[in-house]
Amino acid sequence: MNSGRRQALYLSGGILLGSAFWGLAAAAGLSAVMLSHVWIFETLRYAGAAYLLYLAWKSLRSAFSPNRKLDQQAHDGTALQLFTRGALIHLTNPKAIFSWGSVYALLLPAGSPPLASFTAFAFLFPSAILIFPGYAVLFSSPAVAAAYANAQRWFELVFAGFFGFASLKVLTAKLGE
Repeated sequence: MNSGRRQALYLSGGILLGSAFWGLAAAAGLSAVMLSHVWIFETLRYAGAAYLLYLAWKSLRSAFSPNRKLDQQAHDGTALQLFTRGALIHLTNPKAIFSWGSVYALLLPAGSPPLASFTAFAFLFPSAILIFPGYAVLFSSPAVAAAYANAQRWFELVFAGFFGFASLKVLTAKLGE
């Protein structure tokens, strides 16, 4: 947020690349392959739950830290470094492929030809092109960054609760529900 709009847009470009990768992988059927091999799904599920617990702990610790200054070092670097960091953030997010897979499952009737998934991707991905750079522009504006800094403790507490709850839901979810 404090590193500037250009840096934020480089990072969001990498996130877009990661989203496109998972969207196309899901369209190609990778999410179905993962669900048909339960051990892959379970491994990702437990890793995802552990990661969410880590995020909950990190947010909680940040909320009660006496020095709550926004960390700028995480997003410093060259354009390529920021783009790569954004891509890696999204590519290491296992829920991304399942999100795309569920969108296809909701939109397309059973037995749809593979081309239908790729067509759905072509219609859906432009919204990501608006959303991720939109967040970059919004949250890199000085007024929004200042407002977030003033309310950071509350945001961190909400994020801690959300990540903790999401982790619990991931751990207690049953396959097929």
